[in-house]
Amino acid sequence: TMPKEPAVLRQNILDTTAAILACGIDPKRCFLFRQSLVPEHAELAWILGCLTNVPRLLRLPQWKMKRASQNSEGTVGLLTYPVLQAADILLYKSTHVPVGEDQVLHLELAQDIAQHFNKKYGEFFPVPKAILSEL
Repeated sequence: TMPKEPAVLRQNILDTTAAILACGIDPKRCFLFRQSLVPEHAELAWILGCLTNVPRLLRLPQWKMKRASQNSEGTVGLLTYPVLQAADILLYKSTHVPVGEDQVLHLELAQDIAQHFNKKYGEFFPVPKAILSEL
């Protein structure tokens, strides 16, 4: 949600890819792709954003903390980032999502959005469940 220099962003993408591969992810057994090249992520985020109310987003603790660190301004991208996360999860009809404690509320938002969408348009998205690690 923070602007990056294009060269730094490109290097970050390469570094992250290298780290994923170094962790043992086998690209012959799984899909490895750059999310920003899949327009459906942003398209679904727009649709889901039209179903999500602003007061709900304003109550998320991550918004409050990051906004405070940005001199009480905050950006629309920061505010709506949890909706993009929901789109990332729901786009692939995920049923289970590994999350840390700090992301449980964002997953609950994804669950609520899925339920709201399904109620309005018919059963389409599974309601994803959290996989919490003890680590």
